Amino acid sequence: MKLLSIATALLSTGAALGFAPAPMGASRVATSLSAGTEELYIDMERRNIMNLILVGSAGVTIAGLGLPYVYFFLPPSAGGGGGGVTAKDALGNDLFAKEYIESKKVGDRSLAQGLKGDATYLIVKDDKTLETYGLNAVCTHLGCVVPWSAPNNKFMCPCHGSQYAPTGAVVRGPAPLPLALAHCETAEDGKILFSTWSETDFRTGANPWWK
Repeated sequence: MKLLSIATALLSTGAALGFAPAPMGASRVATSLSAGTEELYIDMERRNIMNLILVGSAGVTIAGLGLPYVYFFLPPSAGGGGGGVTAKDALGNDLFAKEYIESKKVGDRSLAQGLKGDATYLIVKDDKTLETYGLNAVCTHLGCVVPWSAPNNKFMCPCHGSQYAPTGAVVRGPAPLPLALAHCETAEDGKILFSTWSETDFRTGANPWWK
């Protein structure tokens, strides 16, 4: 009886001090929650990795399809020196300065394919060399191609009567602006090259309107 009383007293004291034994199911519940949390964390990481793989694959596919489409609309570039565009004849053949000049007379202004494929005049000077600029043949009024009139020594638009000096400066309206300029030079391999004219327009003293 005395032992039973002592045991009962110890249990009561332990409960009072907070040492009461935990319920049998509490440990199992805590373990289950811990395992569930760990499993949820692993699933989220796995899901993030799969999302990254999916987005990366879609990006590569879209880029593979889109880049050729973009490149299609970029103006072609060709031929050496300074990123210039090689002048071409009506058939798309490259023009070489020596052969071209030999086939033309002094003062000749004939068309070639220039920047962005625009018709551009090559000019043969009195010393049988090419002028250092080419003239875009597109009229600045409504976009007609302006022919060179050798007897009148000027460019004369057949659409609305605009006229331009040999340098492409306006001498008669309704064209509001001179013909656009392009640099013209000869590459090391002899090809004629056009490149963008971004300096002051020597005919007007103003910035290029075609930039």
